[in-house]
Amino acid sequence: MEEKLLEEIPSLDLADFRSGDPERKARFVQQLGEAYQNIGFVALKNHGLTDEQTAALYNDVKAFFALPDDAKQRYENPELAGQRGYISKGKEHAKGRNTGDLKEFFHVGQEVDDENDPIKSEYPDNIWPAEIATFRESTLTTYKTLEAAGKDVLRAIALYLKLPENYFDDKVRNGNSILRPIHYFPIENPDAVPADAVRAAEHGDINLITLLMGASADGLQVKRRDDKWIPITALPDQIVVNVGDMLQRLTNGVLKSTIHRVVNPAREKMNSSRFSVPFFMHPRSEMSLAALESCVTPDNPKKEADITAGEFLNERLIELGLKKK
Repeated sequence: MEEKLLEEIPSLDLADFRSGDPERKARFVQQLGEAYQNIGFVALKNHGLTDEQTAALYNDVKAFFALPDDAKQRYENPELAGQRGYISKGKEHAKGRNTGDLKEFFHVGQEVDDENDPIKSEYPDNIWPAEIATFRESTLTTYKTLEAAGKDVLRAIALYLKLPENYFDDKVRNGNSILRPIHYFPIENPDAVPADAVRAAEHGDINLITLLMGASADGLQVKRRDDKWIPITALPDQIVVNVGDMLQRLTNGVLKSTIHRVVNPAREKMNSSRFSVPFFMHPRSEMSLAALESCVTPDNPKKEADITAGEFLNERLIELGLKKK
């Protein structure tokens, strides 16, 4: 693969993969794999979310975050380590930092319908805000749509890695995925927040892949191999899909979990809100993240010790300040 420094992330069409046309499908697989080896991010259209679904979701998300803080905090349960419900302002920080990010968010997790799947007992129940009657429907619809898109992206990744197309299917069935509506709240007085506080400090995502709605607003940036930060731009009908640390670990660094951040807007614009909704696609906790044999070579020796997805997630939640040791 040609090693080139990109000025923007590649744009792909998931309809190519889903088309049934072997040539279009193979081209998508190749382009996705090359992008993930290079910069770890793509913009993706035809992901399955309709304009109506997106509008319904954002209406509900904005209505929730417009509630008074004491009302929102009724849906916060610290014992869940941020895995369900509301997580209040400044609670989460990037790995290696102590200053909290300038955001608040809400977590919706997997709903396991299969009573015979023992994974059901691992997941806490979702928490639903009583004030917004349609919140459950709009978030779960988005969850299932993005999960379906994510499964197809993982199938393309499997083919690129010369694995069976269905390699990830059983590993992400009823996986520990999270939908996270985020509110980067207005800062009325910039002097009142810590000097080093940002909307989201530079970080890599924990999971296999992230599917992000709302990346079109100013602020999201990705760090290239030469340490230059470039803006992530996506058209309104696109989502951004990036490699997470679990997938990087599984592929022994062949696919890149690229560092990214959300920087503060210009000082005069800090009193405005920004919303985004990432879907963090996780496997089941028992999945091994041991490096794939095909990704370990004399030129690319094994980098990380073997670990399960559940063990890795637990480590990172402690590092992010969401869980106590």
